[in-house]
Amino acid sequence: MDANSLEGREMNRRFSVAPMMDWTDRHDRYFLRLISRRALLYTEMVTSGAILHGDRERFLAFDSAEHPVALQLGGSEPDDLARCAAYAEQYGYDEVNLNVGCPSDRVQRGRFGACLMQEPDLVANCVRAMRGATGLPVTVKTRIGVDERDSFEELCDFVSKVSAAGCRSFTIHARKAWLQGLSPKENREIPPLRYDVVYNLKRQFRDLEIVLNGGVMDLDAAEGHLRQVDGVMIGRAAYQAPFLLADVDRRFFRDSTLPPSRAEVLQSYQEYAARQMDQGVPLKALTRHILGLFNGMPGARAWRRHLSENAHLPGTGPEVIEQGFALVADAQRQAAA
Repeated sequence: MDANSLEGREMNRRFSVAPMMDWTDRHDRYFLRLISRRALLYTEMVTSGAILHGDRERFLAFDSAEHPVALQLGGSEPDDLARCAAYAEQYGYDEVNLNVGCPSDRVQRGRFGACLMQEPDLVANCVRAMRGATGLPVTVKTRIGVDERDSFEELCDFVSKVSAAGCRSFTIHARKAWLQGLSPKENREIPPLRYDVVYNLKRQFRDLEIVLNGGVMDLDAAEGHLRQVDGVMIGRAAYQAPFLLADVDRRFFRDSTLPPSRAEVLQSYQEYAARQMDQGVPLKALTRHILGLFNGMPGARAWRRHLSENAHLPGTGPEVIEQGFALVADAQRQAAA
């Protein structure tokens, strides 16, 4: 396939759900897609080595219902990333994204993630190689800086060099990363959020798509940021309270289709769970993603407890979801009485 034949593919990154390790696997993405038809979903970061030397089907297979869905890659070898980008197209992804933002020690030892911000020429070479191997959009997710290298000038230099290699869309986590001394969790909480830096970056690069990420907890906040940038990516809030996505299509994509109810979502997901269990997927791997569906509502605690205590038991089937929902319904009737 011609390397640029898919470049005109319509991709709307106005609202997306962040790639999150151990969270946004294929089952979670299927569940989130039942709630929002339009939000762009990202895989967990997958290393180039895992794809090239591991079980490729395990790391790349997904359900067609997940579209639009982007594959996030971790790596720093241009040739390896190019091969992985070609596989992303072969498997049917809508976008391939390079992780230049993860600060974990394991990622640094592999010379990828946030430490690559210190090597903009290498990142540009990676992007150039990936674009040469696929017609999919090649995007980059990064931070506003690392360690003491956090000036606006250095961020602009990074974006300028990488965009010259063909990247037209950058997702910017509005915190710097400390490569030493902070855990990945602390790197998501301790460095202060600097939304002004991301806003200024958009003003500096008006021809590029700039998507803001970091600390966005609800749709009102997302709408506020969209006055300054092209898109917003929400992470943990979308996982911990997933039904906030129910209003995404209307608010961000002008989609007049009525959103599903929680009951409708669970009915569809229970059917999906049955199919997955027939293929050998453990029930607990499926139910762990839906624990937050009733957050803040009567019965939420009973729902979480029922799934947590029963999904791992031998012989338990997808009906555990229906049973948990019955507990929620009963709690809500009592609250309304």
